[in-house]
Amino acid sequence: MGEAEKLEVLRKLRAGRDALGDVLAGVDDATAARKTSDGWSILDCVEHVAVTERYLLTRLEASTLVDQPFEKWRREAKIAGLASDRARRIEAPEQAHPHGRYTTLQEALATFEATRAEVLRWVENCDADLRCMMTDHMLIEGPVTCAEMLIMIAAHPARHALQIGEIRTRVGSSHER
Repeated sequence: MGEAEKLEVLRKLRAGRDALGDVLAGVDDATAARKTSDGWSILDCVEHVAVTERYLLTRLEASTLVDQPFEKWRREAKIAGLASDRARRIEAPEQAHPHGRYTTLQEALATFEATRAEVLRWVENCDADLRCMMTDHMLIEGPVTCAEMLIMIAAHPARHALQIGEIRTRVGSSHER
């Protein structure tokens, strides 16, 4: 991975992390625990993001190097577009559903942030071509490049930051519990 690509990946990873932190500013545990009519609370969203981040890091760590880059540029663009588009629902696998793993918003957020720090270190220490590093993802059939995986990892918390913003509006202005 070239230095310019590495810097861009790191920028996007930090932006996704920051979007989540920004939307959670000022949310107390009582508000975070309030569920909306669709069944998810802010705490549930952050739990999902934390659990997913750990899973996706394991996929980076399990990647294998191949001789030739797997280049499907249109697929990278499609993944980036789908990851950031809240209009298209992406059903989380059961393993990533919230199950009350965390009792406080701070605990869930700290878990996410610790794992995101590991992802940042992984990228900082990676010198290989991300399109020659193959792994898998439970929602995508066939091999996935680490370039594609990092697009998903970067966008995932930002996608849920939008969802959390929607939940904040609903629980702050309604009687949803």
